[in-house]
Amino acid sequence: MEQKHLGKGDTAFMAACAGLIVANIYYCQPLIVLMAKEWGLHESIAGRVTYLTQIGYAMGLLLLVPLGDILERRKQILFGTGAAIVALLMAATAQNFIILQIASVLIGVCSIIPQLILPLGATLAADHKRGSTIGVIMAGLLVGILASRSLSGAIGSLYGWRAMYYIAAGVCAVLMVLMRLRFPVSRSSFNGNYGQLMKSVAHYAMTQPLLRQAAVTNALSFAVLSAFWVTMVLFLSAAPFGYKSFEIGLFGLAGAAGALAAPLVGKISDGRDPRNNIIIGLVCELLSFIGFYFTGSGIFLLLAGIIILDVGHQAVQVTNQTIIYSILPEARNRFNTVFMTSTFIGGATGSAMGLFLWNVGHWPAVCLGCSAIITVNILLFFRNKAKAAGSAAVEMALQKI
Repeated sequence: MEQKHLGKGDTAFMAACAGLIVANIYYCQPLIVLMAKEWGLHESIAGRVTYLTQIGYAMGLLLLVPLGDILERRKQILFGTGAAIVALLMAATAQNFIILQIASVLIGVCSIIPQLILPLGATLAADHKRGSTIGVIMAGLLVGILASRSLSGAIGSLYGWRAMYYIAAGVCAVLMVLMRLRFPVSRSSFNGNYGQLMKSVAHYAMTQPLLRQAAVTNALSFAVLSAFWVTMVLFLSAAPFGYKSFEIGLFGLAGAAGALAAPLVGKISDGRDPRNNIIIGLVCELLSFIGFYFTGSGIFLLLAGIIILDVGHQAVQVTNQTIIYSILPEARNRFNTVFMTSTFIGGATGSAMGLFLWNVGHWPAVCLGCSAIITVNILLFFRNKAKAAGSAAVEMALQKI
């Protein structure tokens, strides 16, 4: 991978690494029922591990990802993967729920590797293929997110929830060896110290309107996605379904189908104004929750909605990342810090909100609350697009894509 631009095999390897490592954050979701049973907890209490993991991920994104512009990236990636192994083993051997919650935060902090791989891929990609390269890596990442739920549901049902964390630690150990062999040695793009680096992150957040718009749009989009996947476990484990963790995990396969849209969205984003993709994605998200509301005791609307929801979120996220990676190439890690920290703050808030809405009014309340958030996101999008129409700087940035 020493060549200037990525080959297809290199991009596919990056996508696989991103997917297998990001999966660490989501293994817990189908397992919360099993965790609740082991320690005699209410399922909504056990569900805390889902948003604590996302909070940890947001912390890692904010504090560690910017270092990719100072440190040699391969060393940072390998060190982070090693730390993730330790955190996963801590979860697997947890003797009480407090330790598991601490381990969940650490798993999130240490699983930021995909957000170091994405800027690396964007840097190595040819300019005219940047969108499609990001799309392929994002497809791998999303497959990892969604397939992780199916895998953990099956493993949890057969061997208990702890076995999944042991397996995840083993996967990360294998990836450490492979990434050491295949990832290129990189050069830093920032000559200052850590304090100056973090000040520059804040500076970009305040002075780059496209970055702020992308961050807000994606945070709200990921909030509803997270709210859905957390509460879907509770929805399907209750009457009339009464599904076990294995059966619930299989629904992740439906969402994985949505990952196939990522390369297409990325390719469409190359060489045109990508903002139309965002509104299409938000409309897909709204349609999915309308279908979820009328699911009742059937499954068809739920399955169709899962596919549409994940296609919609992919359209929003891949397009936004294509936009921000095209603004200032030398600051991609710092732009990604602002973007993904906002995204996972949205995700953690969405998970907590979903559990709150479930306690208030179960599935109908979740669907109505998420529909309201998507509607707000659509209104903000049109407001920001109208404001940007007269900005020459914004239009020049979009023309780079």
